[in-house]
Amino acid sequence: MNLDGFSMRPLTLELEKFLVGGRVDKITQQNKANLTITIRQPGKTFLLRISLAPQNPSVHLLKKSPENLPEPPTFCMVLRKNLEGGRVAAIHQHELDRIIFIDVDSIGAGGKIQTFTLAAELIGKYSNLILISDGVIVDALKKIGTNSSRVRTVLPNQNYQLPPAQDKLDIFATDVEKILSRIKVEDSRLDKAIMNTCQGFGPQSVRETIFSAGLPNDIKISALDGKDFDSLKNSLIEIRDAAKNPTPCMIIDAGKILAISAVKLNYLQGDVRTFETLSELLETADEIAGSYVPPDKEKFSKLVGNELRRAVNKISVLESELAAAENADDWRIRADNLSTYRYQFKDHADDEITVENIYDGEKISIPLDRRITIAANVQACYKKYDKLKRSTKFIAEQIELCREEIFYLESVAHSLTASTTIADIDEIRTELIAGGYLKEVKKRTALSKKPQPLKFFAPDGTEILVGKNNSQNDRLTFKIAAPDDLWLHTKEITGSHVIVRSSNVSNETLQLAAEIAAHFSKARDSSKVPVDYVQCKFVKKPSGAKPGFVIFTNQRTLYVTPREDLKTFWRGDNV
Repeated sequence: MNLDGFSMRPLTLELEKFLVGGRVDKITQQNKANLTITIRQPGKTFLLRISLAPQNPSVHLLKKSPENLPEPPTFCMVLRKNLEGGRVAAIHQHELDRIIFIDVDSIGAGGKIQTFTLAAELIGKYSNLILISDGVIVDALKKIGTNSSRVRTVLPNQNYQLPPAQDKLDIFATDVEKILSRIKVEDSRLDKAIMNTCQGFGPQSVRETIFSAGLPNDIKISALDGKDFDSLKNSLIEIRDAAKNPTPCMIIDAGKILAISAVKLNYLQGDVRTFETLSELLETADEIAGSYVPPDKEKFSKLVGNELRRAVNKISVLESELAAAENADDWRIRADNLSTYRYQFKDHADDEITVENIYDGEKISIPLDRRITIAANVQACYKKYDKLKRSTKFIAEQIELCREEIFYLESVAHSLTASTTIADIDEIRTELIAGGYLKEVKKRTALSKKPQPLKFFAPDGTEILVGKNNSQNDRLTFKIAAPDDLWLHTKEITGSHVIVRSSNVSNETLQLAAEIAAHFSKARDSSKVPVDYVQCKFVKKPSGAKPGFVIFTNQRTLYVTPREDLKTFWRGDNV
């Protein structure tokens, strides 16, 4: 779901139009893959987002200022030192590759103008951002040594080298007849031939070209006649001219992005959305794909996932031990029978004896440890019986505690899924530290501003609040909500606490609140989800309970299907 080099040409021209001549005012970093450069033009400020997220790397303008890391990483500081205060001199694309260069003129030592080049290499998992001066690498977001690549290293003080070039033709700089001549000699399918010939053409551009020519994708070059090549020629000219006057578009099906492009795509079926600019297209694609991941979110998700697996494995072992403990009487019966018949057998002689059970007359086999006497075997069986009998209650308590921990960890995992800001992650970090899952590390800067619950409004104006993590759930339920407000939560399913700020709730608002509660739960993709609701005064928190855990009485239950589109009712920054 990223632009190919062909579609990046109009994107580069768009950025050049808005940014060249502007002053670099501020550089911030949101996480290890995203940076934002604030560029001031007379009377207007632009936010340039550079994203190296492997699934959709891009460079585009933002409408809304993102949140930033409290402590900028080293690479961000290097960019600030060399670029802030400089002027954007040029923005250009390397041929039709997915590489965009941003030249910035800065005042160096002695008042001399020094030109730095920021190279954004947007090539999937190999994406990188490299600062260059006079052809030499100053620093890079991802440093690549010989251990990582034998083809190309990216390290400070090395000469900058472009990624290995491909022998392809630029459709904007090459006559179409020459491109056709190259395609004709390819001994392959048409789609592969175009891909191997046209520089910057990704699968979408290739398929659109072939579709426009009225040909099947998998047709062999040898099967094409003169008319087919004429159609292909016209199609190549058409897509080239379309890129000169771009129509940024996105194809969506069932809520998922199928493709994005600088030109309209006709070969795909689905909901087609067009945009005024490519930056608007890319920003929307980022929002839908959720490509921004707050720092530490992945690390905490992995930590919680490991703890969950450990707890699940532990409960499996405990249940096996409990099953064995519940069979403790078998060891007592063995001991009683062995004590009764002990004088009929010799010590150290048998591995197992079979006798008539003194309790039911049936035959019973009793294994023996030949290393000890029969009397010692009797005592060993009684000890095993006593140990299992004592452990039954303890194991049952441990299983219950383990189930509570699993339920709690699932709630934290759900909170991490719903977290979209650094402040959200800070609250979860504090919770994990308090729970002993994470070691406390002293931070040099204060935590981000405390985030607020999500806020929605029903059609009748009633306010509905949703907690995004366990800390927010507790604060929402016991500090923000009034006793007569309505409290909702999915029944026996991990989810957010939902508060309806009213003592007199209409059926329509209650239905909406229940659908919101189901949406912000583990059962989001299910139907007929049970949602409990009760006034807040009936919700209590047991002493010593984990964050987010409550007990309640007098509840009633609704069965609803989670509502997907909540933007109509939402008022806030995150959803």
